[in-house]
Amino acid sequence: MGDIKQIAVLGSTGSVGVQTLDVVRAFPDRLKVVALSAGNNADLLSKQISEFKPKFASLASGALPSGVTHLSIEEIAAHPDVDLVVIATAGKAGLAPTLAAIRAGKNVALANKEVLVMAGQIVMAKARQYGVQIYPIDSEHSAIWQCLGGEDRQDIRQILLTASGGPFRNLSIEKLLKVTAKDALKHPTWSMGKKVTIDSATLMNKGLEVIEACWLFDISVDKIKVVIHPESIIHSMVEFADGSTKAQLGVPDMRLPIQYALSYPQRWSAQTLPRINFDELKSLNFDRPDVTRFPCLRLAIEAMEKGGTYPAVLSAADDVAVALFINGKIGFMDIPAFVESTMSKHRSVDNPTLKQILDADEWAREETLSVTGS
Repeated sequence: MGDIKQIAVLGSTGSVGVQTLDVVRAFPDRLKVVALSAGNNADLLSKQISEFKPKFASLASGALPSGVTHLSIEEIAAHPDVDLVVIATAGKAGLAPTLAAIRAGKNVALANKEVLVMAGQIVMAKARQYGVQIYPIDSEHSAIWQCLGGEDRQDIRQILLTASGGPFRNLSIEKLLKVTAKDALKHPTWSMGKKVTIDSATLMNKGLEVIEACWLFDISVDKIKVVIHPESIIHSMVEFADGSTKAQLGVPDMRLPIQYALSYPQRWSAQTLPRINFDELKSLNFDRPDVTRFPCLRLAIEAMEKGGTYPAVLSAADDVAVALFINGKIGFMDIPAFVESTMSKHRSVDNPTLKQILDADEWAREETLSVTGS
């Protein structure tokens, strides 16, 4: 379709979607938005439609402006006018359009964690079947992807997945018990949606990223090590068999990995994006995560080790627990407790079908809610 890449942005009104459109603004001669979708933010979607003038749009709740054709997100993902599908939706809503895009032979720029956490085996198998590439948008997975360029995957000794540690990395358990949602929504380095911000504070986000990395890079969970790196300058590293380690560095700005996913295999010159000032960068610090104070990381790794439908149950239980926390119904440390309780009652299915994964997701949500009687 010429030199201009035509993209669909699903979840355009969320944090990643908004930042994706920032990248589009910076490269009007390289990127064209042909479709947008949103959940309930009709006002912002309307403004985006007015600016980017897509052919198609989807809105889960509300009315679309006149002059734009309404399609389902699955129809958008598979549409012949779309070159690349950006999956920036939240939760399991990203799974169906991801599979629709793959079946239509579309490459996918993936920001949605649940897609691979819930159904990584199915999604990656379909991508291989249809010859489709999954481009990671998460800064950590983008970093790994870049570090592996030109390397033999057999030479990987371990992947070092960095984490800022969140706003509470130095708090005692006693203080963590008193953390409020308002406290947890203040991330020290990244600007993200509420769910991801809370998950970063509990380290569940990093646990989900471990699961994602296993599927994206076809690597066992025992070869992934999480490292606390408060400055968020090194976005991840790969250690190789000969003892060499490659790292990808950049300022903590999501537009950088988004742009790489949209421009790949090229690197476009971005005058508007920030760069590291090495004259001012005095130190880079590293530490190991404390899974006693932050058990969500341990639970995620255990879910991946057990396999089957455990990762889907982990993700669904966490989704419900985080919502309860944000609404003031449970405490911060109740989040991992609720997730662990739900996981302990689950009877996993090995090599699950998509239906069995969705059934496990639904069961986990009901089970987690039942603890509070909500």
